[in-house]
Amino acid sequence: MKTAITEMFGIEHPIIQGGMHYVGFAELAAAVSNAGGLGIITGLTQKTPELLAKEIARCHDLTDKPFGVNLTFLPTFSAPPYPEYIAAIREGGIKIVETAGRSPEQYMPALKAGGIKVIHKCTSVRHSLKAEQIGCDAVSVDGFECGGHPGEDDMPNMILLPRAAEELKIPFVASGGMADARSLVAALALGAAGMNMGTRFIATRLVMRALRNTERVLKNKGVDRLIEIEREKGSKLQIADIHNEVAGVYPKVMIDGEMDAGAWSCGMVVGLIKDVPTVKELIDRIMADAERIILDRLAGFVGVESKAALKVA
Repeated sequence: MKTAITEMFGIEHPIIQGGMHYVGFAELAAAVSNAGGLGIITGLTQKTPELLAKEIARCHDLTDKPFGVNLTFLPTFSAPPYPEYIAAIREGGIKIVETAGRSPEQYMPALKAGGIKVIHKCTSVRHSLKAEQIGCDAVSVDGFECGGHPGEDDMPNMILLPRAAEELKIPFVASGGMADARSLVAALALGAAGMNMGTRFIATRLVMRALRNTERVLKNKGVDRLIEIEREKGSKLQIADIHNEVAGVYPKVMIDGEMDAGAWSCGMVVGLIKDVPTVKELIDRIMADAERIILDRLAGFVGVESKAALKVA
C-alpha cells in the first residue's frame, strides 16, 4: 500500500506508532519499524539529551529501517532543554520527528537545518493549518477518541478527518480510536494517508479539564483520587493540587507495574482491543485485513466481483 505518508517517510505500511511516555523505547520503535511501520522513540522519557542519544543508538542497533523521535511541548513542572534534545536527535541521524502539544514553531529552524521531516499532532483543523503554515511536512490529526490530550474542542474523527482533508495541502494521518484494519481503511476513506496507533488498554475518563489541559486516562484508584480533588476545588483547581496524581506516574506504572499509581493516558479504542499479539503479527494482520476489506467487501458494493477485476479496473 503506497500513500503520501509511506512515500514521505520511506516506510512499507502507512502505520505510525505515536510517542507514548515510558512505552516508546528502542525495543518498541525498532519492532514497529522492522514490521514495516514507523516506530517512534519518546524523547522526553529519556531524562537527559545524553540518554536520548544512547536510546537512539540502541534503536539503530535493532533496526536498519526508518524510525523517529517524539518531542512533546506541554506545560511541565520544569522545562526540558529542548535545544539539547534536538541536537541529540540531529546527531543521531534521525530524519523524522513527531511533535505534539504546543506549537513547535520556535524549534522548526533547528529541526529543518538537520534535514528532519516534522509531523505535528493536532486536535483541530485550525491547529493543523498552523502546522502547515510553519513548515511541518505532515500532520497527525488527533480526534477526541484519543488517549492523552484530546484538546478542548471535543471533535471526533468522523468529522475532524474530512474537514482536515478539505483544508490541508500537506498529508495527514488519523490518530485516536485507531486499532485495526477497519480503522486504517476508514481513515483512508476519510482523507488520511495512514494512521497513528497507541493505546492497548481498557477503560477511560477525562481529567484536568478545569486546567484546559484535558487528558484521557485509564480509570483507576489514582484517577478516583484526582477526580475527588477536582470536585472539591472546582474552579479554584491548580496544577499543584493534583501534583501527586500526575507527576512521576509513568515509570511507576510502566516499569514497576503499579497500575493505580496515578493518572496515565489511555484512549477510547480499548473497546476494540481483544488480544496482545507481537508488533509484527499486529501490523501484518492489519495490512492483510485492510486489503481484504478494500478488495472484497468494499469492491463488492460497487459491483466489482473480484480482486483481479479491481486490478484491471
